[in-house]
Amino acid sequence: MGGVTVPPPRGDAAHAVPRLADLALQAGVSEATVSRVLNGKAGVAATTRHRVLAALDVLGYERPVRLKRRSAGLVGLVIPELTNPIFPAFAQVIEQVLAGHGYTPVLCTQMPGGATEDELVEQLEERGVTGIVFLSGLHADTSADPSRYVHLASRGVPFVLINGFNERVDAHFVSPDDRSAARMAVRHLVELGHERIGLAVGPTRYVPSRRKAEGFTAALHSLLGVPHEEAQHFIRRTLFSVEGGQVAAGALLDAGCTGIVCGSDLMALGAIRAVRGRGLDVPRDVSVVGFDDSPLIPFTDPPLTTVRQPVQAMATAAVDALIEEIDGNPVQRTEFVFQPELVVRGSTGAPSGPRD
Repeated sequence: MGGVTVPPPRGDAAHAVPRLADLALQAGVSEATVSRVLNGKAGVAATTRHRVLAALDVLGYERPVRLKRRSAGLVGLVIPELTNPIFPAFAQVIEQVLAGHGYTPVLCTQMPGGATEDELVEQLEERGVTGIVFLSGLHADTSADPSRYVHLASRGVPFVLINGFNERVDAHFVSPDDRSAARMAVRHLVELGHERIGLAVGPTRYVPSRRKAEGFTAALHSLLGVPHEEAQHFIRRTLFSVEGGQVAAGALLDAGCTGIVCGSDLMALGAIRAVRGRGLDVPRDVSVVGFDDSPLIPFTDPPLTTVRQPVQAMATAAVDALIEEIDGNPVQRTEFVFQPELVVRGSTGAPSGPRD
């Protein structure tokens, strides 16, 4: 292959002889493509080049000096926190896609008592970022002033907003179909035989919470004939946390619910804690459905039935829209809505019978 030389691997593999075949297998491309990337030849897509470089990293080889290129620019990623595993999951995909386009991500995390979203944006602008990705930010809060994004656009900073549509902001939005998510969760529980179903969700001011509640009440009405006003009695709004889910589930259990739909996986874990705290079993006595399907959720006890956010597709679409904006070829500024998927595991089952 033209005498291509791959640098020696680091660590224990230092004496191994690198082969193009190994890199091609790891990257899922042909040996000819690997050769072109390693020799710095043109005609290789940015995403393919990124896969080959990633294969070098994974197999423990240092990159040739000639492959080290200057960043196309910095892109800020503003997320609420890292304790909820769905946010690191999004951040990882967004950073990977940005790197594939040659951009360097700058992760900014909001912590209680730390920098606000506005302060983080100011710091990113001072660093000369090329664009910004907002994940579950103030754009999702209907009580927040949307003019901050209007002002950001007026300063010529491209941005994209994930999870939280705001009609007052002219921007690219990427969201899961929260109404559909709630409907499919309720339908699953109804098909199992549950007739008294509750929803544990976040405050009304958040767009995803509002949409989930709308989907929930519509599903109760269409599937069980519950009037919309009555359905409101089976919604408990709380914090998006384990503790919030536990409190909300306690109230729903008091209301006689045998099935509980939650606005996040963390809330679902809190709901399971509440059920067990009453000496009940999941799913024999109470079924619980989460939302997100973050990486460790399949390993909970019991494995959690949840509605999966299409993280890979959403993150990729968000970055692609941002890059088009940066390149001066903006796509239509609208909301791109992605369909979630119900993943059935061990936390849901047929109700065992009436509870006292």
